[in-house]
Amino acid sequence: MIFRRKIYKQFIHWKENWAQSRALLVQGARRIGKSTIVEEFAKNEYASYILVNFQTDINKVRPLFDDITDLDAFFRGLSLIYGTRLVPHESIIIFDEIQLFPAARQSVKQLVADGRFHYIETGSLITLRQNVEKILIPSEERCINMYPMDFEEFLWARGDDVSADFIREAFASRTPLGQAAHRKLLKDFRLYMAVGGMPQAVAELLESNDFSRVDEVKRDILLLYHNDLKKLDSRYRLSTSLILDALPSELSSHSRLFKATALGKNARVSRNYSSFEAIKDSMIVSIAYNCTDPNFSFNLNKDISSQKIFMGDTGLLVTQIFRNSDMPIEDSIYTQLISDRIGLNLGTVFENVVAQMLRSNGHELYFHSFDHHEIDFMLSKGKKILPLEVKSSAYKAHRSLDVFSEKFSDRILESYVVYAKDVRQEAGVTYIPFYMVTCL
Repeated sequence: MIFRRKIYKQFIHWKENWAQSRALLVQGARRIGKSTIVEEFAKNEYASYILVNFQTDINKVRPLFDDITDLDAFFRGLSLIYGTRLVPHESIIIFDEIQLFPAARQSVKQLVADGRFHYIETGSLITLRQNVEKILIPSEERCINMYPMDFEEFLWARGDDVSADFIREAFASRTPLGQAAHRKLLKDFRLYMAVGGMPQAVAELLESNDFSRVDEVKRDILLLYHNDLKKLDSRYRLSTSLILDALPSELSSHSRLFKATALGKNARVSRNYSSFEAIKDSMIVSIAYNCTDPNFSFNLNKDISSQKIFMGDTGLLVTQIFRNSDMPIEDSIYTQLISDRIGLNLGTVFENVVAQMLRSNGHELYFHSFDHHEIDFMLSKGKKILPLEVKSSAYKAHRSLDVFSEKFSDRILESYVVYAKDVRQEAGVTYIPFYMVTCL
């Protein structure tokens, strides 16, 4: 299935403003749909295109990159291999999984300077960074990050082109949507939270409507991630696969802080920081750092020793949490999660989905711990702070937010509680339902 993705607009912006002087590098975790949407863009916006998949075609195209001083011969070779005529100034060449062939990435400088065609590269950041020891990284690249499908894209996939606009209007005016509409949207959001935004899982939901099959798809993706990280650990003496395995239990702890001791005695303790950075670069997870002095420039006061690690896709986290359950999936996990009858404290899952939505909107993740209190997330707007406290239900109490607001009142633009009820404002706090985080 070809899904509508927001990143397509960024591709259009690049083509209209940067394509003559920069290649576009699309970075993201595996299986989030990078190759699919890039190829769809090429089909729609160019007279012709060639997609070079370095995972499958490297042996066919490797000789072309041995010497690219003769670009006429280079382009002629590509056209013959792929049976596609390249039209100067009207065609695009896609280098898919470019991290697997660094020589192709180095060639981008010369190819862009030639000016005849446009170029898009796709790859995983973690291996893009590792496989550059022997090449000159081109400055003629414009990099953008891609993430799993967000809630609005999930609604689009299910044929709903209306709800997101109403959500934005209600958020902007702080006007409640009403009981019926809110219940419908919250149920849709719980479905999104359970299934997640991996395109293969969403496609399986639409094709079969079988939660068991959806969960099998996600288990396959998790196994792929685990095997990728194991290879990385072996090559660079890291502990990234142990971090992935420990993530559900650490997120379920009272503090949700990820502690190095969770990796066990087999971890390379002296390299734990490198392991955390490596798994962050994989974009399989997102890391939130404690900001010790909350101000509009969070990075100046980032404590890298105090961090939370969130799964990049909440649907994958749900599968991780319940992977050892022997109950039928269709009768337990998904149905009960969607209908709010699971009977467990799902604070972990709700905090993770908020983190995922914030990252999809381009926000870095920061929290603040102080005096036995904690603000779950902080955003900056101008020179002011937007603190967020996440509740897993309709519960309204927010002691930590109250103490924080009193302590830093001159720094706060607006305070939010993210919870399970309709939008409202009360006593200087804006309460928003989970699905409205997409507006932040």
